[in-house]
Amino acid sequence: MIWLNSWTKLQRPLTLPSLLLKKNLLSIAYKNFIAGRRASLKRIRSIEKKETKKGNTDNVSFIKDHRVKIETEINNICDRIFNLIDSHLLPNASTDDSKVFYLKMKGDYHRYLFYSKTGAARVQAVKDTLEIYKSAQVIALNLPSTDIPRLGLALNLSLFYYETLMSTKVACLTAKEKYDCDDAGRLTMRQSLNYTQ
Repeated sequence: MIWLNSWTKLQRPLTLPSLLLKKNLLSIAYKNFIAGRRASLKRIRSIEKKETKKGNTDNVSFIKDHRVKIETEINNICDRIFNLIDSHLLPNASTDDSKVFYLKMKGDYHRYLFYSKTGAARVQAVKDTLEIYKSAQVIALNLPSTDIPRLGLALNLSLFYYETLMSTKVACLTAKEKYDCDDAGRLTMRQSLNYTQ
């Protein structure tokens, strides 16, 4: 957590290799930081459901308190990354690749918020996630079809449709569309390689 906090205080300009390394390290650090909490939340909700069915009100009360703490931690982590992305990373992103990377990351954390929210806040998390992913898709059109952040965005958008919105059909169409686009990109690359040989 100390490393994550010190990242936000970074003021000096970075060289491209340094920036790429730090961008990837930041993403991995936050992903690892939140992954355990997401898994815990999933497990504790399952236990809470079982205990509620059994009618164990004392256990349910204790579990609910613990669940709320985990949800609060997830919300705080997400708020931190949103602040970092909105205040520092996106305004200083000079390439479409970086913009897509950070927007995808922001969309991912809005997707994680979905699981820690209820009611109107949950609906808002879905709207925010979709809006951010769509913004990233528009910028990603400027990138080669085989670009890593563009591929990651397509994968995560498909996962969002499948896991969060429970829309298997749209998830499959999104993935197929990306695959077809990538296939065309690979064909163009092969043709240009054959032409130059």
